[in-house]
Amino acid sequence: MNDHKSIESEKFSSQLQAIASVVYDAATACEGDSVALLAMLRQLEQLHREIRDGVFQESLPVNRRQLYSLLKDIESEGGWPYIERMRLQAFLANLPQEATEENNHEVLESDRSFG
Repeated sequence: MNDHKSIESEKFSSQLQAIASVVYDAATACEGDSVALLAMLRQLEQLHREIRDGVFQESLPVNRRQLYSLLKDIESEGGWPYIERMRLQAFLANLPQEATEENNHEVLESDRSFG
């Protein structure tokens, strides 16, 4: 029985690796295309939400032993999965300096037209 679980675990690990490879390949293919990469991030976030709110919630522990096992796994394997969103300040800090200066110029022009 342990061998069966080990084989299933290896198969699942292999499937996860294949998914990661496809995502990395797609991200590499979209390099430089911020709109496509943003669409990819949105899709990954949606998948995360659907899995979390669907099959994950349905599989939550029904007794203390299973709950302990799940919490132990969460603690030992790196915590709760979370998809972090980039903060606006970090996003703006990554803009090229000329784009920032161009945006500042446009804001000044619009302020003059309203003032």
